[in-house]
Amino acid sequence: MTHSGRDGDGGEVVPQAAAEPEQQRGRWRPRLDRPALVALLFGVIGVGYRLVLVLTTVPVSNSDEATFGLAALHIAQGREQPIFLYGQRYMGTLESYLAAPLLAVTGPSWPALRLPVLALYALFLWLIHRLTRRIGSPWFAALIVGLLALGSERVVRDQVTTVGGRPEVKVAVLAMLLVVVALARGTTARRGLAVGGFGLLAGVALWSDWLIVPYLAVAGLALLWALRRELLGWAGLLLVVGVVVGLAPMIRDNLVAPPGQDSLSVLRGVSGEDGPVPPWSQRLGGGLLDGVPLAAGLCPVDGCARWQTWFGLLYPVLLVVAATLAGLAYRRATGRGDRVGPVVHLALLVGAALTLLAYVRSPLAATDPLGNARYLSVLQLSLPAVLWPLWVAAVAARRGTAGVAGRVAGAASTAVLGALAASSLVVTVLFATSGATPGRIEERQARQLADTVRAAGLREVYGEYWTCNRLVFNTAEEVICGVLDGNLHPGQNRYPAYWWRLARAQRPGYVLAADAPADRRLREMLGDRAGAALLTEIGGFRVYHPPEPLRPWR
Repeated sequence: MTHSGRDGDGGEVVPQAAAEPEQQRGRWRPRLDRPALVALLFGVIGVGYRLVLVLTTVPVSNSDEATFGLAALHIAQGREQPIFLYGQRYMGTLESYLAAPLLAVTGPSWPALRLPVLALYALFLWLIHRLTRRIGSPWFAALIVGLLALGSERVVRDQVTTVGGRPEVKVAVLAMLLVVVALARGTTARRGLAVGGFGLLAGVALWSDWLIVPYLAVAGLALLWALRRELLGWAGLLLVVGVVVGLAPMIRDNLVAPPGQDSLSVLRGVSGEDGPVPPWSQRLGGGLLDGVPLAAGLCPVDGCARWQTWFGLLYPVLLVVAATLAGLAYRRATGRGDRVGPVVHLALLVGAALTLLAYVRSPLAATDPLGNARYLSVLQLSLPAVLWPLWVAAVAARRGTAGVAGRVAGAASTAVLGALAASSLVVTVLFATSGATPGRIEERQARQLADTVRAAGLREVYGEYWTCNRLVFNTAEEVICGVLDGNLHPGQNRYPAYWWRLARAQRPGYVLAADAPADRRLREMLGDRAGAALLTEIGGFRVYHPPEPLRPWR
């Protein structure tokens, strides 16, 4: 196993960047080798595919995303400078700040809200291509970009919707590991600046999403290995300064947070386990058989068929095999520059293992694996390290340098890589051709609902969680919504100002999903007046305007 660059036949070549300058007739022009051109083509297809989805608001929007959009609107208008998402004091609002300039021009717009996240995805592809070339091979890097260009609904939702954290932290980790490679190989002249940038990225990533902690930990260990004694001097000071600057928003908020409302306390409360905890076998099964294939884009969003769970069963085996090969490569290599490839491989593998372990510790891995597979989306970072053994075996068999056992392993590895690509492609095509249609219909109905409520003259309404902030965003805050639960009691109101405005409203309306518990409860309370209070029914929702204020929780 080697981590130097390879040509198309698997033979070693001098490592090179994806693009090299070339002087032609006195003009500088970039030169891309064939693997880089293929990777570029895959990247353009992947970004273009997602751009079409962004412009058509697919996947469908929801109130979580609307909360980020409302924060972006408030930032653009100079009304708020939120450090954490409203009502969720542990997830940073970097995506809202990125979208704020666009929303300042366009107003509330789902495509404008999502475009910065799409740009982060494009940056993610570029960085993972660069890293994979440096620790793997050019054609393998093209394969990785090709796989990541595909996207089921589960995968695409994490890559184009503004729901916080994951897109930017993946970019941060890749940039940090590229810094480690550059420092170990001595290809950067400004080492102090590079270390400070590493710390800044780590701080920003930690502020954005705590989910990335396992990868930040292993990236930090890789930096410690690369620098060793240098961290005892100016490099260590610059690293600390970078982390503090990146964490500055979170530090400031935690200093003024009320007791029990600091990030650590809130996160502990969210992570707390209520009720009986399913046995390890169920949680591990949910994590491997559902979570991993869903996160890898091998299954539709409504779950994996039994035959689609094969990659989840293979995943821990690949982790062990890849770690063994990386360990052997480290022992054979001489010099820090040659060893940094295996070190980064090990970091990515340990990051994946820790992330998977943290996921299966949660009861949700067993009780709701479909709804929580998004927490494994960061496993995309480890794809180059996880699939590297399959690539090595396939290339060795193709070159004819392996024995009988090696040729069998190579054929099996080629089949696995082919099955992975084919499964991802099939699920992507199914989603793009038919799976996106229900989302488009729902999105159109949500906008019709907003227009209807606005046209009815309602400006303050009560609704359920998945209705409220989406309605507020779609109406540019012309309609304010307060969240109620199924019993018409106060629910999860992320932005308290809306609730207090509803409290002062003289005659608020109700926007409720037809025949849902809240709708049935309201009709029960209205009795004979329910028919007169009903203004309209549209897109599965009922809009009520009771003649007298109705607040059943008082």
